[in-house]
Amino acid sequence: MARGSIFQFITLDDHSATPKYQQLANSIIDAVQAGKIRKDDVLPSINELSFEFEISRDTAEKGYRYLKHLGILGSVPGKGFFIKNTELDKQLKIFLLFNKLSAHKKIIYDAIVSSLGDRAAIDFYIYNNDYSLFKNLVSARKDDYTHFVIIPHFQEGGENAYEIINEIDKNRLILLDKNLPGVNGKFAAVYENFEKDIYCALEQALPRLSRYQTLKIIFPEYTYFPKEILKGFSRFCDQYAFASKVVHDISMEPIGKGEVFINLMENDLVILIERILATSFRVGEDVGVISYNETPLKKIILNGITTISTDFQLMGEKTAELILNRATEHVEIPFYLTLRSSL
Repeated sequence: MARGSIFQFITLDDHSATPKYQQLANSIIDAVQAGKIRKDDVLPSINELSFEFEISRDTAEKGYRYLKHLGILGSVPGKGFFIKNTELDKQLKIFLLFNKLSAHKKIIYDAIVSSLGDRAAIDFYIYNNDYSLFKNLVSARKDDYTHFVIIPHFQEGGENAYEIINEIDKNRLILLDKNLPGVNGKFAAVYENFEKDIYCALEQALPRLSRYQTLKIIFPEYTYFPKEILKGFSRFCDQYAFASKVVHDISMEPIGKGEVFINLMENDLVILIERILATSFRVGEDVGVISYNETPLKKIILNGITTISTDFQLMGEKTAELILNRATEHVEIPFYLTLRSSL
């Protein structure tokens, strides 16, 4: 096969969060497995790839190094690159769709990639909580992958997301982080139980919370966080007779002695801390702070921020385990409280 004709089998998607070198390698792997590229076929040079697809030489070299690592690609100095081996185990091909990329979502991603290793090619997309983009990405690719791993969180317009997801073969579906109502059939899920999780976490913190009178949860009007969190929060406050309030804009909310603030968004945590530090209140004595989702910095800020968080590492590992075992079970990931001096 002429090396130039191999270009037709290589697809690089600018909208994908998958690194270009990985897309390059995945395209060649797919073509080899489909019999479109055969053993001893000569591949384009680094310079030819760089020119044709407007990528850097480093990107092209990294893609070829990955293929060499898998034993697919060989090279002869002065002659170029060729397909060395086509006897490949059937590789898993994963469509990984996240609503956003944050510190804790990166933990999930890294755990999935690390656990799957060379056994899977992963195409990674982010839809930024936008339902229209989510719909377009899923609808355009619903027949191309062995597995679809989807985090279904939307700021608005996602009420019918289950209809799009129901078009996917359920044996290939894994819902991640949230078990979306309306998705039917037998499919896999690795999820948080948002209403139960916040209720139980606050219950664990009750000995310290009892020093305060009012609990306020910072929950923006337009957010991808599930409303089940508010149900669990309200149920806890009613059960244990705390005054409570849902705060939509922390920049406008009065800070009072005897109040505990629970934040979900990282930007709101910054604003909250700035506003508390502008008062004479002592964090952990006059005013309490609880933050969603554990991150390394929260161990340090204000001598330690109390967090309530799921185990994101475990979430990624369990997702990979379901993929490798081709299982369709539902796995609820535990939620935990980490008490620090902010409460």
